[in-house]
Amino acid sequence: MSGPHPAPERRPSPPPATDTASDVVRWAAFSCVLVPVVLLWYGTSLAGAVGTALGLAAVTGVCRILLRQSERGAARLLAEERVPHRGRHHRTGTGAHRGGRHSGATTPVD
Repeated sequence: MSGPHPAPERRPSPPPATDTASDVVRWAAFSCVLVPVVLLWYGTSLAGAVGTALGLAAVTGVCRILLRQSERGAARLLAEERVPHRGRHHRTGTGAHRGGRHSGATTPVD
Protein backbone atom coordinates (compact mmCIF):
# COMPACT_ATOMS: atom_id res chain seq x y z
CA MET A 1 0.00 0.00 0.00
CA SER A 2 1.40 3.36 -0.97
CA GLY A 3 1.08 6.56 0.99
CA PRO A 4 0.02 9.95 -0.24
CA HIS A 5 2.00 11.21 -3.19
CA PRO A 6 3.66 14.60 -2.83
CA ALA A 7 2.59 17.26 -5.26
CA PRO A 8 5.04 17.71 -8.15
CA GLU A 9 7.38 20.65 -7.73
CA ARG A 10 6.46 23.61 -9.83
CA ARG A 11 9.27 25.84 -10.90
CA PRO A 12 8.49 29.48 -11.48
CA SER A 13 8.53 30.23 -15.16
CA PRO A 14 11.16 32.71 -16.29
CA PRO A 15 9.93 36.14 -17.35
CA PRO A 16 9.39 36.67 -21.06
CA ALA A 17 12.57 37.56 -22.93
CA THR A 18 11.23 40.89 -24.14
CA ASP A 19 10.65 42.08 -20.57
CA THR A 20 14.14 41.03 -19.57
CA ALA A 21 15.73 42.67 -22.61
CA SER A 22 13.78 45.88 -22.01
CA ASP A 23 14.89 45.92 -18.39
CA VAL A 24 18.52 45.47 -19.41
CA VAL A 25 18.31 48.34 -21.89
CA ARG A 26 16.59 50.57 -19.31
CA TRP A 27 19.28 49.93 -16.72
CA ALA A 28 21.99 50.53 -19.31
CA ALA A 29 20.41 53.86 -20.29
CA PHE A 30 20.19 54.78 -16.61
CA SER A 31 23.90 54.03 -16.20
CA CYS A 32 24.67 56.20 -19.24
CA VAL A 33 23.33 59.12 -17.21
CA LEU A 34 24.41 58.10 -13.73
CA VAL A 35 28.06 57.25 -14.40
CA PRO A 36 29.02 60.65 -15.89
CA VAL A 37 27.24 62.44 -13.02
CA VAL A 38 29.23 60.42 -10.49
CA LEU A 39 32.44 61.06 -12.44
CA LEU A 40 31.77 64.80 -12.37
CA TRP A 41 30.98 64.60 -8.65
CA TYR A 42 34.38 63.05 -7.98
CA GLY A 43 36.23 65.68 -9.99
CA THR A 44 36.65 64.19 -13.46
CA SER A 45 36.78 66.69 -16.28
CA LEU A 46 33.64 67.48 -18.25
CA ALA A 47 35.26 66.14 -21.43
CA GLY A 48 36.07 62.86 -19.69
CA ALA A 49 32.51 62.49 -18.38
CA VAL A 50 31.02 63.28 -21.79
CA GLY A 51 33.37 60.80 -23.47
CA THR A 52 32.37 58.13 -20.97
CA ALA A 53 28.69 58.87 -21.56
CA LEU A 54 29.15 58.57 -25.33
CA GLY A 55 31.06 55.30 -24.96
CA LEU A 56 28.40 53.82 -22.69
CA ALA A 57 25.66 54.96 -25.09
CA ALA A 58 27.45 53.27 -28.00
CA VAL A 59 27.83 50.01 -26.08
CA THR A 60 24.19 50.19 -24.99
CA GLY A 61 23.06 50.68 -28.59
CA VAL A 62 25.05 47.70 -29.84
CA CYS A 63 23.75 45.51 -27.01
CA ARG A 64 20.19 46.56 -27.80
CA ILE A 65 20.65 45.57 -31.45
CA LEU A 66 22.10 42.20 -30.45
CA LEU A 67 19.27 41.56 -27.99
CA ARG A 68 16.67 42.31 -30.66
CA GLN A 69 18.36 39.90 -33.08
CA SER A 70 18.44 37.25 -30.38
CA GLU A 71 14.74 37.75 -29.67
CA ARG A 72 13.89 37.41 -33.35
CA GLY A 73 15.94 34.23 -33.61
CA ALA A 74 14.23 32.75 -30.55
CA ALA A 75 10.80 33.66 -31.93
CA ARG A 76 11.72 32.05 -35.26
CA LEU A 77 12.78 28.84 -33.50
CA LEU A 78 9.54 28.74 -31.51
CA ALA A 79 7.52 29.24 -34.68
CA GLU A 80 9.40 26.40 -36.41
CA GLU A 81 8.77 24.06 -33.46
CA ARG A 82 5.04 24.71 -33.67
CA VAL A 83 4.83 23.83 -37.37
CA PRO A 84 4.04 20.12 -37.72
CA HIS A 85 6.67 18.15 -39.59
CA ARG A 86 5.65 16.49 -42.82
CA GLY A 87 5.74 12.74 -43.11
CA ARG A 88 8.40 10.79 -44.96
CA HIS A 89 6.57 10.81 -48.29
CA HIS A 90 5.90 14.52 -48.35
CA ARG A 91 9.43 15.85 -48.47
CA THR A 92 10.22 18.88 -50.52
CA GLY A 93 13.44 19.99 -52.12
CA THR A 94 16.08 18.12 -54.04
CA GLY A 95 17.91 15.12 -52.76
CA ALA A 96 19.76 12.00 -53.86
CA HIS A 97 16.57 9.91 -53.82
CA ARG A 98 14.33 12.08 -55.95
CA GLY A 99 13.61 10.39 -59.27
CA GLY A 100 15.91 9.42 -62.13
CA ARG A 101 18.86 7.09 -62.20
CA HIS A 102 22.06 7.99 -60.49
CA SER A 103 25.30 6.36 -61.41
CA GLY A 104 27.68 6.10 -58.50
CA ALA A 105 31.41 6.60 -58.70
CA THR A 106 32.01 2.84 -58.22
CA THR A 107 29.66 1.72 -61.03
CA PRO A 108 31.67 0.51 -64.05
CA VAL A 109 30.76 2.22 -67.28
CA ASP A 110 31.41 0.48 -70.67
